Parts: sequence; structure tokens; C-alpha cells
Amino acid sequence: MDADAIVIGAGAAGLAAARALAERSFHVILLEARDRIGGRVWSRSIAGHVGAAELGAEFIHGPAPQTMKLLREIGIVSIPTATGESWNVERSGELEPERDNFPLAGGFFDKARSLAADESVEQFLRRADGSEAMQEKVEWARGFVEGFDAADPAIASVRAIADEWRSGVDWTSARPAGGYAPIFEHLRAACAEAGVKVCCATRVRRIAWGQRDVIVDAIGSRGASQTIRARNAVVTLPVSVLRHRGDERGVVFEPELPPAKSQAIASIEMGHVVKVVLWFRTAFWEQLRNGRYRDAGFFRCRDLPFMAYWTQLPVRSELIVAWAAGPKATALHGIAPTEVIERARDGFGELFGEPGLAQNEFEGGEMHDWSDDPFACGAYSYVAVGGSRARAVLAEPVGEKLFFAGEAASTDGQGGTVNGALETGERAAAQAAASLGDT
Repeated sequence: MDADAIVIGAGAAGLAAARALAERSFHVILLEARDRIGGRVWSRSIAGHVGAAELGAEFIHGPAPQTMKLLREIGIVSIPTATGESWNVERSGELEPERDNFPLAGGFFDKARSLAADESVEQFLRRADGSEAMQEKVEWARGFVEGFDAADPAIASVRAIADEWRSGVDWTSARPAGGYAPIFEHLRAACAEAGVKVCCATRVRRIAWGQRDVIVDAIGSRGASQTIRARNAVVTLPVSVLRHRGDERGVVFEPELPPAKSQAIASIEMGHVVKVVLWFRTAFWEQLRNGRYRDAGFFRCRDLPFMAYWTQLPVRSELIVAWAAGPKATALHGIAPTEVIERARDGFGELFGEPGLAQNEFEGGEMHDWSDDPFACGAYSYVAVGGSRARAVLAEPVGEKLFFAGEAASTDGQGGTVNGALETGERAAAQAAASLGDT
């Protein structure tokens, strides 16, 4: 026996699970296909600029108790993002102040929770009355589903969206000071201190589970095959990778997962996101229109290739993030990275009617298309029509041998968040420890 438990995936859920199991004195091996830890959290340093460029997860959503606990452990604070103003390009083509629309989203979708049968967001929106005022709300709601949930309204379950956006939810958001990198380095160090063997650049190809052991076949960094045996396994792979069972992007389970588990996996979609980080010589937007946008946190425009841009406020920085999600992100697939970055830069300039100024001030950019990422196959999860119990079923153990974690397996409204992944990793570790005899 090589280990008590194998944890598959060194993102937030996997690191949390491995740490929790090792601190219970179990021998743990952590396997990660990438050559780095972090999964869909990817922090990059930009020389000469304040703060990290987050090409993956960036924000802390709501109370996030597990995330906040980690911040306290390493003595880092969170920085609220609510201090920045929001601006939206209205029908006039001009940027105008935008009110906080998060609470309004809950109110708009609340009545979908009482529908007799589930339907897509698009079907729900099409049944709205045809008044001009209502159609403006419909377009706004559709844009929020596409932009915030990274979801296709034609596929997304309106019941699931309504549950997520229900009235009264805490919509506060923050960033970890210095980005997510210190948190994940802390988790990595805690795993190492507890005795976890971390194997990066090791891609799992087959998981055989039965009455006694779990056997994992993997390919190492130099292409060598290896077989690892443990008493159980915690699977934290993105749901999109689980859906690709049997092909180059997926993992084979032997025997096959139970039908209910397979159906749950099929009922959870992965949102498309293209994220670009731009950096400029100066924060030129702060000087435009006599400083009108000096305290801007977010800019939005439905008609541009990138629907949203944001600054680093309250931290003053020359970094701008460009965000395309849902169908907007799909439209960028296959385009060369340099052109994607140029489109993001030019779109930012067009917000102010100053594309030439943006080009002159531009220093560089980095981008990542999460749907083209072979180890993610998408950014974060949303539930398809009819999948009301999909997250809960995905989270259920299989045969007291396989335990599942990750943001897609969050059952308390934290799907798509780092905290949801951390929480499910700790939950799966507790389940796995119980099966190993931990009391």
C-alpha cells in the first residue's frame, strides 16, 4: 500500500483535503496534472506593478469562512471591493454611474423558485411582458447570467439561478491582500509539513476502485507510467474533466461510476471565461473627464467583446482586468492570444472614446482561455435545466472508497467560488477519514 489516501487535484479543494487528512496522521499522496499547484487559481507577478495579476479566481465572495480562516493563519487581510464606483455604457453610448445590481438580480429571479417545472433562463426571460421597461430588465438579467455565472442562458437552470441569486444573499466581495498566491503557498507548506507527498506534472488516467483498495494509474512528468495504491481517494477534478471520461482530457473509472453520479455530472455545465490582465504606463483613465473615473471599480458594456473591465481599487494600480464570459467568451475561441489582448485593450479605450490613448499607454498583457485549458475545460460550474440535485449527488461518496470535492460539489450556494472548493475539500477529507477509521 502506497498511501492511506490519494487526493487527485491540487487546487483549493485538493489542498484542503490533503492537509486535513494528513493532519489526522494519515499518509497522503497528492497528484496534480499541472506543473504547479492552484488549479483554477493562477497568480502571476507583473514586474514594476502593484499587486498580482490573477488569471483565474480573484475575489472572495460573501462571508467565506474557510478563506478568512486561512487569511488569519498567515496574517493577511482581505480588501473589500465595494469602495469602487461602477459605470455602465448606456444606450446613449456614454458611461453613466451604475447602481448595485446584485440585490436586484435576486428579486428578478425570485418567482422562478416557485415554477411547477424547471426551465432554462432563456425560456423564463422570453415569457416576460413585452414592455420596453421590462425588456431592458430582461437584457440586464441575461447579461448578468452570462457575465457573472459564465452561463449560457439557453442551458442554465432558472431554478438554480434563482436559488443562487435569491433575495437577501450576502453579495459583499473582497480580494486577499497580495492576491491568492500567499494562501495557496501556505496550503502547500502546511501539506508538506504534515507529510503530504505532492506530485505535480502527474496526470491521472485511470481510477480503479473496488471492495478493498483504490488503484490509480498516472503518467509522470517524463512520460513514465506509474501505479499508486491507497485505501481510498478524494477526487477533486473539475466536473468538466469528469465528463470527459475515456478521452484524452478525462479519467477512466473502473468500474464505471453509478448511474446517478454520472447523471449528476452530466447535469452540471462549465462556464466559458476568457480573462485578460492589461497593464499600462499610467492609470490614464483616472485623469479623464476631470477625474470623473478616478474612483471607478468596474466598467461594463454589453456591446464590446469584453463585457466587463475592473480596476484594482481600493488599491491604486495600472492593472486592468478584462472579462468575457458565457457566449462572449465562446466567440473568442480560436483567436490568437495577441489578438485577444489587443481586443481587450482597444475595448477598454473605446469605453472612454479614447482607443488611441489606450494604445499609447499600453505596456503589456496576459490572457487565459479557461475552456481551452486541458486540465480545466472551463472556468467554473453552473447547473443545467433539470439538475436541481446534481451538486448534492456529485458530493456523495461512492462505495466508501471515492470521495468528491470541488466547487461543483458545493451544496450551500458556494458553487463557482474558492471558498466552496475549500469547504468541500474539508468535507470530503472528513468523510474519507471516517472510512479509514478516524474517530
